[in-house]
Amino acid sequence: MCISALHTRMPFLSPKVTNSYIQGPTDTPLLDKTMGQCLEETVERFPDREAVVFCWDGVRKTFAQLKEEVDQAAAGLLALGLRKGDRLGMWGPNKYEWVLMQFATAQAGIILVGCKALVFPTQFKTQKYYDILKQSCPELEKSSPGGIKSKRLPDLSIVIMCDSKLPGTFHMHEVMQAGDSSHVKQLRAVQQSLSCNEPINIQFTSGTTGSPKGATLSHRNIVNNAYLVGLRLGITDQESRCGLPAPLYHCLASVGGCMVMALHGTSCIFPSPSFEGKAALEAVSREKCSFILGTPTMYIDMLSQPDFDSYDLSTLRGGIIAGSPVPPEIMKTIMTKMHMPELVVAYGTTENSPVTFMGFPNDSIDRKTETVGYIFPHTEAKIEDPETGKSVPLNTPGELQIRGYCVMLGYWNDPAKTSEVITAERWYKTGDIGSLDEHGYCKIVGRCKDMIIRGGENIYPAELEQFLHTHPKVEEVQVVGVKDSRMGEEICACIRLRAGQDCTEEEIKAFCKGKISHFKIPHYVVFVRQYPLTVSGKVRGGWGRAGTLEFCPSSSRSLSLPPLCPLFQIQKYMLREQMEKHLRL
Repeated sequence: MCISALHTRMPFLSPKVTNSYIQGPTDTPLLDKTMGQCLEETVERFPDREAVVFCWDGVRKTFAQLKEEVDQAAAGLLALGLRKGDRLGMWGPNKYEWVLMQFATAQAGIILVGCKALVFPTQFKTQKYYDILKQSCPELEKSSPGGIKSKRLPDLSIVIMCDSKLPGTFHMHEVMQAGDSSHVKQLRAVQQSLSCNEPINIQFTSGTTGSPKGATLSHRNIVNNAYLVGLRLGITDQESRCGLPAPLYHCLASVGGCMVMALHGTSCIFPSPSFEGKAALEAVSREKCSFILGTPTMYIDMLSQPDFDSYDLSTLRGGIIAGSPVPPEIMKTIMTKMHMPELVVAYGTTENSPVTFMGFPNDSIDRKTETVGYIFPHTEAKIEDPETGKSVPLNTPGELQIRGYCVMLGYWNDPAKTSEVITAERWYKTGDIGSLDEHGYCKIVGRCKDMIIRGGENIYPAELEQFLHTHPKVEEVQVVGVKDSRMGEEICACIRLRAGQDCTEEEIKAFCKGKISHFKIPHYVVFVRQYPLTVSGKVRGGWGRAGTLEFCPSSSRSLSLPPLCPLFQIQKYMLREQMEKHLRL
């Protein structure tokens, strides 16, 4: 039996789900519009309302100003020779040009590719992108603008710089001035030919395998997901200002932030080029934000600022927390200390545009802390046994699969990888272990590939991580399985302590006894020192290399991670490899 619900601020609780399948409501029709059409309609409604604010460089644009410059940039791209279906990679921190290109490419039918720090994560932090690009494309320096011919990057022909103009490149100002009346006419013709089902965005996702895959999304994917996010949050025509510390090359900011802005008329406030907790608090306070969109690590960092109590957060009422598991205690702390009673958890994957489950602002605290929310409209979900492929009973873990408008077109130029995750019936296999309750709320307990099998017992890391978070000294924790000759796998907990706290392996094990099953108590406990965040809050290339561990003389079970490692986002397979090396297994 499936259930439906109004996507209002009140969840629909009956009739009850009787098996692990649910279909979201279909009361409100999906939108058959392109990104450009959505922005144009919102400009007509709120021409003088601020669309974007970039606090660190003082850029402020109203919706009317943004639309004018988007059209100008789109015509400029056509003048440079780009055509519908070409790919434009955007590589850099949160700047106005990012938002400009997100909508300019969509207007011109050009596919925007969000480029992440997959190859040079340390250099990416320095923002010396020209020097980084020269490492892969040495021909750049001696090329004429628009005439690059590279052996390693044969498809690359044009490089546009947003800062200083350098050899072989165009400057952004040149792009903005390149279009004339003929290119404007060409742009209008392209817009008339666009279909909402055509690809418009490629977002790379690494998953647990570490192999980058380009999830290809259409206008229809992105437009409708953002539309439904805004409805679930309860955004109205009244002015709402959203703090966006997340990176623009991540779907949390590009879809949950910028596309929600283009559809619902919210104002996007970007605190800094890359995430900084202090800058985020300053922006929220000064710009009087109503919402924040961020990952758990970002919220933790904001709460940890020494001068946290000095910021006026009284205008906040809610927001989204997403990107990794959310420990209940952290959720409660954010809601209370940051004045965000309407904060909700959102769950999804890049391949699903991204959100498929999301809480309601007025859900009970138990639902907000124990589930990832309720199914999205026009979306189906089911839970299957990953080995047998059969549906599992309610409240029973299995692999979560998704079907509906939100499922990506496929992985770019990779039909083999696409067929591995999308079935012939268009069900997308998330690879996540989850369960559905009788009201259609979903709980995520881990990744299929992260499940620990200890002596025949299935153990889900997320369940253990949530329990260990209740220890008063624990700030962050990741749990992985490491090989064991007798049990097959043993449990290893990697813990970062709160500032100023000391703890031992014995103390953690004693805390577990009598509260969780004996076979779930970690066999190994490793303590991690402080470390800063990456630009995106995610760990990428280089983490698994030898030599990344540094041992403390005081403890054989203590280590330092490399300087770009937020524990919440460490990829499990990398952490598992390092723990096995560290423990000499």
